[in-house]
Amino acid sequence: MPTENTHFTSLFENATEGIILTNAAGAIVLVNPAAEKIFGYNSGEIVGQPIEILIPDNVKSHHHQLRNGFYKNPSNRVMGHGRDLHGRKKDGTNLPVEVSLSHYRQNEELFVIAFIIDITRRKEIEQNMMTQQRELERISHEIRTLNAELEVKVEERTLILKEALQRLEQSQEELNEALGKERELSEIKSRFVSMASHEFRTPLSTVLSSASLLGRYTTTEDQDKRNRHIDKIKNSVKHLNDILEDFLSLGKLDEGKEESTIAAFDLQELLSGISEEIGGLLKEGQLIVLHYTGAVLITADKKLLKNILINLITNASKFSGEGSTITITAATDTGQSVIRVQDHGIGIARQDLEHLFTSFFRGGNATNIQGTGLGLHIVKRYLDLMGGEIAIESHPGKGTTVTITLFNR
Repeated sequence: MPTENTHFTSLFENATEGIILTNAAGAIVLVNPAAEKIFGYNSGEIVGQPIEILIPDNVKSHHHQLRNGFYKNPSNRVMGHGRDLHGRKKDGTNLPVEVSLSHYRQNEELFVIAFIIDITRRKEIEQNMMTQQRELERISHEIRTLNAELEVKVEERTLILKEALQRLEQSQEELNEALGKERELSEIKSRFVSMASHEFRTPLSTVLSSASLLGRYTTTEDQDKRNRHIDKIKNSVKHLNDILEDFLSLGKLDEGKEESTIAAFDLQELLSGISEEIGGLLKEGQLIVLHYTGAVLITADKKLLKNILINLITNASKFSGEGSTITITAATDTGQSVIRVQDHGIGIARQDLEHLFTSFFRGGNATNIQGTGLGLHIVKRYLDLMGGEIAIESHPGKGTTVTITLFNR
């Protein structure tokens, strides 16, 4: 029967992740074959060497300080952990890696185990995703240009949109193939492709069909028909613009480019302005009712809060019927501000509530309603930036109440 040490040796030798063991002085003690393959060394070349032999030159000069700090207060660190890390190969080239750390003591001496994964392929896929985002931004610009020049360039812009759609479909196929090779990213990216395919196809098809039909109405008596198709095109372009704004917002959040700027402002004035601004976008007969109590001045990020409230109120309108009431209740005191947005719409199933803040998630009863599944995900991340909280209470067929709490600073 194999001994426990035999199993351990087999695990160490056959692990697909690189494993490196260092002692309290930062010297390399053990290296498994996967780590040798990643860095291009054999164990005889690096065992006994300081771990800095595997660190890029731009980090090496101060890495020993980071290492000493870790050894003074060691703690396990899971893979990734928000860090963008690189290693240095024997040939002098750098490669992106993910590193998790664990530690143990033996005979009063500290040893640190590093588990290492080469994520070069993942970084390539992430770069492809950024390329796709830039392509979407470019298409957005073309669509906005179409909206401004539609009357004189319908035929030309229709051809451009058709070609853009073909390129997008081709890109989706390439992206699906690449994402199939990266297990960690596959789930969220495949949901993106599925959602983008559905959300872009419908409005673009409307633009193409309406633009083609416009050419058939050439007389003055056909003006009403022309206007109807122009309105369809404008509405579809607005829907595409909303989708792209969600993508851009998510991109800024993921890249850490969205920051919170805290300042004092009049919350009651902000709520009144938003209600008036959104009023023209409500369904027929829908009404916004605002109740406000407490001090009008609060301290928060006004821009982020406005984006949050517009998202919640438009959601309440979108998922409610004509003639319904949307109630906004705000109350402030010295410690916090609480804002509730209540509707009487289709509601949310209990099993869907825990997934609402996941990117690209759509409730089971909302599949026929336009949306990217990014709105509440972005709202939650905006609130995290401001140190706020969000809670949702909902009953299918009766409506939904969303409560956000901001803590005064």
